[in-house]
Amino acid sequence: MSEKKVNMAVAGATGAVGNQMIKCLEERKFPLKSIKLLASRRSVGREIRFKGELFAVEELTESSFQNVDIALFSAGGDTSKNFAPIAAKEGCVVVDNSSAWRMDPEVPLVVPEVNPHAIADYTKKGIIANPNCSTIQLVVALNPIHKKCGIKRIVVSTYQAVSGTGKKAIDELFDQTRSMINFLDYEKKVYPHRIAFNCLPHIDVFMENGYTKEEMKMVNETRKILEDETIGVTATTVRVPVFFGHSESVNVETIEHITADEARALLEQEIALKVIDEPAKNLYPLAIDAAGQDLTYVGRIREDESISNGINMWIVADNIRKGAATNTVQIAEMLLKNCL
Repeated sequence: MSEKKVNMAVAGATGAVGNQMIKCLEERKFPLKSIKLLASRRSVGREIRFKGELFAVEELTESSFQNVDIALFSAGGDTSKNFAPIAAKEGCVVVDNSSAWRMDPEVPLVVPEVNPHAIADYTKKGIIANPNCSTIQLVVALNPIHKKCGIKRIVVSTYQAVSGTGKKAIDELFDQTRSMINFLDYEKKVYPHRIAFNCLPHIDVFMENGYTKEEMKMVNETRKILEDETIGVTATTVRVPVFFGHSESVNVETIEHITADEARALLEQEIALKVIDEPAKNLYPLAIDAAGQDLTYVGRIREDESISNGINMWIVADNIRKGAATNTVQIAEMLLKNCL
């Protein structure tokens, strides 16, 4: 890590991801001169502990970014659309966790293990986009295969934790589960159907093509990050009654042939990945093992017997950490080291 130090702001500091960003900054010993914690007016006065000190939350306003070098945003798309350009105009580089800027052709969409060179394009708008959580773990696992033998098509089905929707969804799963095991009535506020002991093939809004917005994020973001618009991508995203950790069943059709053993050996070389693939011993990635970790876990690697060049795998990662906060902080680290 560079010895340079910066003035940092975290917008959306009181949310689940914003809170985790603050923890990641501390864990990774990010070199800070100062830190400013920002949120909406209703959170003003709350205190958040950072490096043993309590910091008061300030209201996010147009003047919040004076003398700030880097701002990490996790305050929702509308807030990012409004305030990211204001911050950039002040000379602050924004790393945004919302979907607001991801498909903007002038905004780099970055996973540091996959396309770190794209960070340099932040100069176009002063904004770097952090990808969707389910996309991040997918491309971290598939990038080595894409570089080795090329990818023709990806079919992915996700099993996504409720924390991807936020704290209210975490509370809803907990409350519904407690109510049901005690034979009590339950409430539905966050999701259109009960999430406890259920699976919902519905994440974000449905679009005219029959896909959800979450599914199309995976399609479009995967192509942008892997820098290959020719890759066929189709996704089905499902919300499951898990608190933390997204799981994905992935089928990949490659251009050049690769065996399961070759794919496994390739993935084992990646420091951002952990291969757990001994099904005979009941060893494979689990959401409960990935929770609280920054690695992406891969297992169930096997050849697709229905096509000539096909590989199946199971990918799991913590959606709040690597899928959001950690990836954002990693971008900021590379930005500081190589660009600022």
